[in-house]
Amino acid sequence: MQKAIPEEVLRRKLDEMGIEDLSRTTIRQCSMIGSALEEETGEKFSHLEFGVPGIPACPIGIEAQKKALDAGVPSVYPSVQGIPELKRNASRFVKAFIDIDIDPKGIVPTVGSMQGSMTSILECSQLQPGKDTILYICPGFSAHGRQPDLLGIKNIFFDIYEYRAEKLRDKLEAYFSQGNIAAILYSNPNNPAWICLTEEELQIIGELADKYDVIVLEDMAYLCMDFRKDMSVPFKPPFQSTVARYTDNYIILLSGSKIFSYAGERIAVVCISDKLYQREYPALKEKWSIARFGDNFILNYLYVNTSGVSHSAQYALSAMFEAAVEGRYNFVEELRNYGLRAHRSRQIFDANGFHLVYDKDIEQTISDGFFYTVGYKDLSNSELLASLLRCGVIAIPLNTTGSGQSGIRVCVSRLLSEEDFQRLDDHLKLFVRLVDGKS
Repeated sequence: MQKAIPEEVLRRKLDEMGIEDLSRTTIRQCSMIGSALEEETGEKFSHLEFGVPGIPACPIGIEAQKKALDAGVPSVYPSVQGIPELKRNASRFVKAFIDIDIDPKGIVPTVGSMQGSMTSILECSQLQPGKDTILYICPGFSAHGRQPDLLGIKNIFFDIYEYRAEKLRDKLEAYFSQGNIAAILYSNPNNPAWICLTEEELQIIGELADKYDVIVLEDMAYLCMDFRKDMSVPFKPPFQSTVARYTDNYIILLSGSKIFSYAGERIAVVCISDKLYQREYPALKEKWSIARFGDNFILNYLYVNTSGVSHSAQYALSAMFEAAVEGRYNFVEELRNYGLRAHRSRQIFDANGFHLVYDKDIEQTISDGFFYTVGYKDLSNSELLASLLRCGVIAIPLNTTGSGQSGIRVCVSRLLSEEDFQRLDDHLKLFVRLVDGKS
């Protein structure tokens, strides 16, 4: 790309799609805009918008799923609770890499973590009178924030940017003390910022969850991907950090999409703590004639939603969990490719005058991983995204993730070759010339 796309061309495309404000576009809309500009100009863009796996799917899962298909499982409805092998192997996997004990009974397959989070917030919002609001620690996965809106559930959020370490306690207590927070949801490592909550912060969340009886929904889509420490050896420290060390009021969302690159089969597990699974709520008893949280999650909230998860995909995920636990498949080593891509692309952004937006975990620089966030000088979200699109770069603005900062999310999964990195550098150089008035 020798010249930036004219502003009127971008505006015409936005008008055709009915988009008035670029800073309010969804991931899908950003991708559609970029694809339309690619088609019109004939230029290949740098795709940084989609958080799709950029590594081939784990072959162990593929073989196990083929075997299950050949054995005839497509003709048999799966148990909504999950096949026994998956529940056992998932329990062992959680112990091996998170060092937490969870009864297999409380590990339930869902159609991706998206269904896991949606089902969890629905049940959590109906457990106790007055506790009807979901709190989100942002920035976060934008679709998570849309789920309560779709369900008609109250929700609020805050940007953690100014509230790290002990400041987090005061911020959370201000919300929890109002008595209306049913659950809190966050991802760790974080999508999009790739910040990782420290043990101190997780302890704060756990302590306050106990104090105010709030359920913690911990999204571990990027399990063991804080590459500043080696978490690749099962049953040996260091382990994945988790709030589960500090409270029993938790549900862990564990997906096969990124850790095994098995996104296409939409398979995940929800890991409900033993204590929460067994806890009985009068409101559930009155509504469903079943008081126990875990039984309701499976037999009511989940069953009427999908009545079970793909039968053959359950065998695939079970086999991958088992191989990882037994040391036959080092999924962490496979995922290190993302860290290498992040390091290389961050160098390119830095050389072109960009800065990291969320740059620290307290005092430690964030890890190289699947995502990171960048800004350019004092450009707003709309200004930054518009200029990048005109120069061949597709990304999503940070305000759509609940962030109060200006910048974009960078996903490295589609930066696969030297040609991709060179193209990104060329696009950013063109961006700098455009924004600084040199072209």
